Amino acid sequence: MSNTFGKLFKVTSFGESHGEAMGCVVDGCPSGIQLNEEDIQKDLDKRKPGKGIAGTKRKESDKIKILSGVFKGKTTGTPIALITFNENQKSRDYSNIKDIFRPGHADFTYNAKYGIRDYRGGGRSSARETLARVAAGAIAKKILAKEGIIINGFVKELGGVEAKEFSEKDMENIYETELRCPDKKATKKMEKLILKTIKEKNSIGGVVEVIAKGVPAGLGEPVYEKLSAEIASSLMGINAAKGIEIGSGFMCTKMNGNEHNDLIESKNGKISFLTNNAGGILGGISTGQDIIARVAFKPLASIGQKQKTINKDLKNVEIEIEGRHDVSVCPRAVPVVEAMIALVLVNALMEQKARK
Repeated sequence: MSNTFGKLFKVTSFGESHGEAMGCVVDGCPSGIQLNEEDIQKDLDKRKPGKGIAGTKRKESDKIKILSGVFKGKTTGTPIALITFNENQKSRDYSNIKDIFRPGHADFTYNAKYGIRDYRGGGRSSARETLARVAAGAIAKKILAKEGIIINGFVKELGGVEAKEFSEKDMENIYETELRCPDKKATKKMEKLILKTIKEKNSIGGVVEVIAKGVPAGLGEPVYEKLSAEIASSLMGINAAKGIEIGSGFMCTKMNGNEHNDLIESKNGKISFLTNNAGGILGGISTGQDIIARVAFKPLASIGQKQKTINKDLKNVEIEIEGRHDVSVCPRAVPVVEAMIALVLVNALMEQKARK
């Protein structure tokens, strides 16, 4: 099982949803970066459960503890160990389905691969593992910020309701909104849809968009480790992700070459692109424009409706999933998407600096 992400800035996560703790070890962080637990906690609070109309009612403080790699408020260049202890597990919610493979979950595939699985909340396949990604991403963001790179995400679409009308100011206050959506009109429609979905004991999918500003030109590789490929791989590794778009994405299939090409001009020695259909990446290498990516998330698999499935003895059974689950992953996925982009970019930045 691969539990490590990155080459120069490596993150190894550990823990299960209903285990004692979740955490990660970050190796390769440069020394001298100012870092404390509050820096990481700010990002963890954005994804923690128990918040928002669409979120699970599981209450976790997700209080982070730095065990190593930081001395007197600065990173030492040695491995940074981070941990948070689980506080609100209700494993009994899963005891009645421990021998049943839940539709849409990784129960069947984990059992097929390992011959054993932690059925409590999905164990290692639970989205609670993303806590480690966000914690590591918070450190990566600090490194990127020193280079002028800022990453912001938001809910672009939820259950078919799309955010279309919003300003830069709306984006600045995205984490002050429950649904992480900058479009106020769209948010109201999303809220109504969520209430309807809850009543129906169902779930809905959506799209999260992320924008990385200040990325210099020249990051990424031209062939096998294209920046676009690294971004796609990292985002598809998030729980419930089913599709990725960069720049114009699938809309490019409806465009002609003269529409899609981002024309270039030079003024006073400064290069500028007239559009950004490429999403900030050409030939696998960053152009210096904003990097724009979108992630499509499926409707979450845990729903209260009766469904057909099988048990470990391969007998046909029916299941009604109980417990505390999100109606949509999208609002809590925003900081996770930001974190994964940060981890990709910090590795690309380090590789480019090592080349010089």
